Amino acid sequence: MLLTILHASSLHLYVGTPCDEHGSALKPGAPPPVHPTAPPTDWFPYCGRGDFEIAEFLFKEEQMSGNKINRLMELWSAKSEPPFHNAQSLYSTIDSTTVGDVEWDAFSVKYQGDVPEGEVPDWMTASYDVYYRDPHQIAQRMLSNPDYSGEIDYCAIQESLHGEPRLKDFMSGAWAWRHSNMIAQDKATHGSMFVPVILGSDKTTVSVGTGDNEYYPLYMMLGNHHNGVRRAHRDAVAVIGFLAIPKTDRAHKDDVRFRKFRRQIFHSSIGRILQSLKPGMTTPEVTLCADGHFRRAIYGLGPYIADYPEQALLACIVQGWCPKCTGKSVDLDGGGTRRTCEHTEQLIELLDLGTLWTEYGIVGDVVPFTNDFPRADIHELLSPDLLHQLIKGVFKDHLVEWIVTYLISKNGKARGEAVLTEIDDRIAVVPPFTGLRRFPQGRGFKQWTGDDSKALMKVYLPAIDGLLPQDIVRTVRAFLEFCYIARRDVHTRTTIQQLHKAKQDFHIFRTIFQTTGVRSEGFSLPRQHSVEHYEHSIWEYAAPNGLCSSITESKHIKAVKEPWRRSNRFEALGQMLVTNQRLDKISASRVDFVSRGMLQDKRIQLSIFLMMALYQVQDRDTSLSFHQNHVCIYFYRIKLNIGRQHSRDPTRISENIDQLTFHTLLRQFLASHYNLTDESLPNFNNPISIHYSAKATYFAPSDPSGIGGMHSEHIRATPHWRKGDPRFDCVLVRRLMVKGTSAVSQFDIGRVFLFFSFQFGEEKFQCALIHWFDWVGDAPDADTGMWIVERCTRQKDPLAIIPVQRILRAAHLIPVYGEIPVPKGLTQSNSLDMYPIFFVNKFADHQAFDLFH
Repeated sequence: MLLTILHASSLHLYVGTPCDEHGSALKPGAPPPVHPTAPPTDWFPYCGRGDFEIAEFLFKEEQMSGNKINRLMELWSAKSEPPFHNAQSLYSTIDSTTVGDVEWDAFSVKYQGDVPEGEVPDWMTASYDVYYRDPHQIAQRMLSNPDYSGEIDYCAIQESLHGEPRLKDFMSGAWAWRHSNMIAQDKATHGSMFVPVILGSDKTTVSVGTGDNEYYPLYMMLGNHHNGVRRAHRDAVAVIGFLAIPKTDRAHKDDVRFRKFRRQIFHSSIGRILQSLKPGMTTPEVTLCADGHFRRAIYGLGPYIADYPEQALLACIVQGWCPKCTGKSVDLDGGGTRRTCEHTEQLIELLDLGTLWTEYGIVGDVVPFTNDFPRADIHELLSPDLLHQLIKGVFKDHLVEWIVTYLISKNGKARGEAVLTEIDDRIAVVPPFTGLRRFPQGRGFKQWTGDDSKALMKVYLPAIDGLLPQDIVRTVRAFLEFCYIARRDVHTRTTIQQLHKAKQDFHIFRTIFQTTGVRSEGFSLPRQHSVEHYEHSIWEYAAPNGLCSSITESKHIKAVKEPWRRSNRFEALGQMLVTNQRLDKISASRVDFVSRGMLQDKRIQLSIFLMMALYQVQDRDTSLSFHQNHVCIYFYRIKLNIGRQHSRDPTRISENIDQLTFHTLLRQFLASHYNLTDESLPNFNNPISIHYSAKATYFAPSDPSGIGGMHSEHIRATPHWRKGDPRFDCVLVRRLMVKGTSAVSQFDIGRVFLFFSFQFGEEKFQCALIHWFDWVGDAPDADTGMWIVERCTRQKDPLAIIPVQRILRAAHLIPVYGEIPVPKGLTQSNSLDMYPIFFVNKFADHQAFDLFH
């Protein structure tokens, strides 16, 4: 595999060059300076390791209330001296931490415009508080955090595989390279590293049971960190502010002045919060970095993560228009040029506000906050939003709802509802799969979350196949493929071409909704139109999953919702700020103690495990596979779980698992292993240990997996899953003789009826009893794009015993339902037994999609 990585600094752009603490460049290869640190016995402000880990456990992990902490310390004191006298003592100790300390500050904003005669609306006289932390200090803390060493880029990079561009982390995109080049060409900033500041904001509701329940957090990230660091958070996503939310009564909510004030307070507040970064955008400042070196840093505003309503607010455009291009709101896909701040400013100088609004979709009396910062164009900086644009937008709000509308309008209310019920029944009986959410009632639930939409995407296509016209099925298929390709961890010219093809197919097939009257007005929908800009955005910013609003949505939980629940609900924001500050101090303390060798990094074992993959270390339970069409190494490891096992006489196992040939198959397996005939083997009567599950670990960076992209899942083969029905999962098995590069030629599909281990002679074996499936055809199904398998009915070898090392991971099969209703009494537990033909679900997760697409 020829992987080339070109750094901007290696192409004579001279950016990100290490320097001394005074800013003078170091010689190439010079080691970082020795930084003064506290001795490895100094646990300040804690008395020792135990006190710190207890504080971390109580406050951060368990989020124990003050009253319960008091009670625990009281019980503790009955036997020995407690680590803290009470909850207040614990809080005071955390507050005494000096590392990671960035205090909260506040400023107030107020309406300054014309006031009407007579009664003045309350919003005009009210004062609105905005709470914030210094983003400059937080950026310096992020850059110098040793926890990110090796996972941060100090300059733009260009990666290629066999000469083909490879877009992964943010700094591998064209935008970062272009700005780094600008910095290198300027004598005043020559040699500095570029630090893109990524922002994100979104209102969130903490409780539907109270009145004042909305908060408006503003988040900050750095583009230098690798995408996986931001997705896993690890304090690389920091809340830097809580914006004000002006409110008024129903009589004034549509007042033009109030709407303008809300826009102005938003932009002016963000601009005020970011002021401490502005000097560093033109004048380099020496900054300590995670690798121990100093570098001269130049800050710049990077992409902004936001959903569509927030994007419209940021870009100062009218709802219904595109914030990225000038396409007309009535025909967004009809063509238009890219919006730029320069073009917008020229239009504002020439045209009146009404014309700007109706003809160009521009809100001309509000200035974007980006106009106050160098090299910043808000239209350019709006990033693609996988969660709200694609998953919750096009899939959930558009396609799923359009199918409901189509069925009812085409068949009438009663018949349409009957078909929708059938779809729900099919979704409800989908066989189980590790990490797959169950839908006992189908898709008919009221409160949708992003996770609900992602889960439904995995099982929806087989449920509608056979019940809806071919073009509707193909529309959903094309969109799902677009979405899964867009969410890839690494992009190349090939994947972008695949993305383009999926977009074209989606646009072709979706016309059925227009011709059938579901969308007679066409498809001028901002979130659906956003797919037009994904290809360009990937070239600019690399993989979109590093800039998805799911990152900020997830941070809502830790930064807003959990702190709110820990408050007493009275003036909760002040308590939430303190909680966030204490959490940051605990995290910073752990990083400090780890860096001084006082604590072990929790990720050290995973790092060693990943190194095994990178260096191709193989043993009896490890296999490496190279997928021909992609650049990543797929690393697989499977081990039988040692828990919940028992021994059985091999001659009696068949009585328990309803497989009458087990003993014969076992002898055949041993004969094959030792290259002997079955007749020459002695009778095998050794005890066998039965295992009810196995754990597969493999490289799957696009999924919600651990640091380094490693993902683990359990494969079940148990007669009583959760004290109920049996569960025998399906698996992907590596063929011994690979004849080609397609999934059909590389892999087999089987269902595991038994995991077991035993010893024969001096050798130990870990095996699985498999029932094979046969591939149907030599290409995926034309409508769904999924491969199809059928249960093997050959008399000779439908069953086999194989070593678990041949199993790569779990495979998810969904019945090919056809046009026949789901039989009564069918459940997810027995659906694999009732149908003869199955789709191999490539939408089960992203690695499955890569393997079977």
